[in-house]
Amino acid sequence: MFPTETVYGLGADAENIEAVRKVYSIKGRPLSHPVILHLPKVDDLAYWASDIPDEAYKLADIFWPGPLTLVLKKSSNVPDIVTGGQNTVGIRCPSHPVAQEILIAFAKSKNHKKGALAAPSANMFGKISPTCSSHVYNEFNKEYLKEIFVVDGGVSNIGIESTIIDLSGIREGKKASVLRPGHITEMNIAKIIELESKDLSSNSIVVSGSLKSHYATITPLTVIDDTFFF
Repeated sequence: MFPTETVYGLGADAENIEAVRKVYSIKGRPLSHPVILHLPKVDDLAYWASDIPDEAYKLADIFWPGPLTLVLKKSSNVPDIVTGGQNTVGIRCPSHPVAQEILIAFAKSKNHKKGALAAPSANMFGKISPTCSSHVYNEFNKEYLKEIFVVDGGVSNIGIESTIIDLSGIREGKKASVLRPGHITEMNIAKIIELESKDLSSNSIVVSGSLKSHYATITPLTVIDDTFFF
């Protein structure tokens, strides 16, 4: 488990299928729900993605390292378990200095020097994402914590998940579109590339946070008609 500027992530070697499967198991995450790859630098993008449009590099030049996830066609180096069986993959480069140190060191440990961590948020599936290490300790039971190495990097300074933008259809004549809103807004992105506004419920690509119920609290909520008070 490691810190990023958005939330804490539960990471595993993206090329180690059993390690990624363990992440799914610990979180209780459906195997059909993809996880995001975290890279140390944009130079590694072509190892993990294919048919990369110029728009991807334009956005990376402005917003990476940072809280922006690019959805692109996956390369053959990405196991299907990472993408939920889809032909697309979400990739980002986090800006947190501790995350960067971990990713750089991990990449250097690989023979091809292109290591990436597949890392969803470090919480049980569907619940609120952690923004500090204590949230992680409170989220998982002691048996799971025995299998998690926790790196404490302080409080995540942004505290919400990364913006996800789909660039996978640009080579086929489709416009880019935001699949999950986040700290980087559509307005920010539209200053760099052309965007198509879409109803998020109509997305054909499954991405993190796209289910009807996600980031749910454990606190009960009751909606009361305001006429009740008059």
